Amino acid sequence: MTVLASNDPPTAVLNAEQIMGLLPHRYPFALVDRVLEHVPGERAVALKNVTFNEPQFQGHFPGRPLMPGVLIVEAMAQVGGLIVTQMPDLPKGLFVFAGIDGVRFRRPVVPGDQLRITCELLSLKRKRFGKVKAEATVDGQLVCSGELMFSLVD
Repeated sequence: MTVLASNDPPTAVLNAEQIMGLLPHRYPFALVDRVLEHVPGERAVALKNVTFNEPQFQGHFPGRPLMPGVLIVEAMAQVGGLIVTQMPDLPKGLFVFAGIDGVRFRRPVVPGDQLRITCELLSLKRKRFGKVKAEATVDGQLVCSGELMFSLVD
């Protein structure tokens, strides 16, 4: 077992290039930088590094940049998408974000923060509709949580 010093970055299971091979999102909407854990059909843990040069901070808000909640939810959905889209025996197609339940925001996310996003598959129906439990933290503090739904588009 490898033990990392506290200042060592977590080891990636999937790097940015590999993530781009699995998800259709591209700049400025590619919101997953590194995957730390990935069990297709079960669970994924990923990182999103929040930087000041992201386009949303030009207007949200000048002088007090805050990551929009919808982008936090989208980042969680992209991690959830890694779970659903990599399941064996699923039909080919595009899984799209289909809904959210019980999403709550607990604290602001600002440039310099690193979102740690954890998603777990709750259900998959007819190989077309998926639901994941998602949570995002910064420095161990809960930022956002909720359930996200996906639907397969042929």
